[in-house]
Amino acid sequence: MEWRVPLSDIDLGEEEIQAVTGVLKSKWLTMGEVTQRFEQAFAKYLGVRHAFAVSNATVALHLANAVLGIGPGDEVIVPSLTFVATANAVKYTGAKPVFADISSDFDLDISPEAIAAAITPATKAITVMHYGGYPCDMAAINDIARQHGLVVIEDAAHAPGTELDGKKAGTFGDIGCFSFFSNKNLATGEGGMIVTDRDDLAEKIRLMRSHGMTTLTWDRYKGHAYSYDVVTLGYNYRIDEMRAALGLVQLSKLERNNARRAEITGRYWEAFAPTSLTLPFHHSRGVSAFHIFPIILPQGVNRIAFIGNLRAKGVQTSIHYPPVHQFSYYREQYPGIKLPITEDVAGREVTLPLYPTMSDEQVDVVIASVLSALDEK
Repeated sequence: MEWRVPLSDIDLGEEEIQAVTGVLKSKWLTMGEVTQRFEQAFAKYLGVRHAFAVSNATVALHLANAVLGIGPGDEVIVPSLTFVATANAVKYTGAKPVFADISSDFDLDISPEAIAAAITPATKAITVMHYGGYPCDMAAINDIARQHGLVVIEDAAHAPGTELDGKKAGTFGDIGCFSFFSNKNLATGEGGMIVTDRDDLAEKIRLMRSHGMTTLTWDRYKGHAYSYDVVTLGYNYRIDEMRAALGLVQLSKLERNNARRAEITGRYWEAFAPTSLTLPFHHSRGVSAFHIFPIILPQGVNRIAFIGNLRAKGVQTSIHYPPVHQFSYYREQYPGIKLPITEDVAGREVTLPLYPTMSDEQVDVVIASVLSALDEK
């Protein structure tokens, strides 16, 4: 159908077209100089020592777990209110994801108290996900990690530009992982970035991203090497030059587009504050990237009917997220898990349209449609 207001849209223009066309004209399509410039620009933006562009955020999460030495017999504490890749990446290494509850229906990030309660002698790492671009309580989480000798992975797929205490999301833990999927704040279609301040991890990431090879095709093309060795088991997790070119342009727009997302979020908060809706993160810590706008319906409201009402008005919505621990695969692997806050919130959450190219008129349509749907409940 033709949506009056789609859930998301991309700010793509002539700059991106020219950037990709320039790569095509160069005839160097695989990872090379453009990717290096993208990595350097992203690292500078975050204030981090090392950034490696990869084919998507899922492989970034897999690499993060792998280079930290996580494997069979280990446990990694993860949220369940996240995209399934956060947990899948743990499983790829043979380790066990241990699901922890969120803080409340106002704070949909993983709970530090739930993390502390989930630690066992087998726990090796904590993976947090900055839900919606709203930063987790990293001071509390890092304190827990230090007390127990654990490493911290940040799933920052929602959070390019998120800040807390003067630091960017992705730079609080040992490794940060970003997504550049088409609906993200910085979009390249597919693509991601893995970042770290640790030199030892950076060298492992560099090798494992590209088959464990000591040199890349670009190095040999530039005459910096004539052959290569393979020194570890690696993967083909590289990005290409077209997507890196898109990323460079998108990065230059990020602050402006995040500011527009903040404006729209502010309008939503103002319009919905007097209603019976719960508005997560309305008074949140730090500075958000405002990736998505979640609302929590009142108890007793039929979510399917509510979503259908908005659909009839041309407003697309979504659900973020069905809890990972309730998917068939994970129920069979780890039966009996109960996360009461996650389960309650996930059953009542609806995600409203939020993207930087939304017009004021489209925002008005969403607000009016939600208010009307609440009246018709």
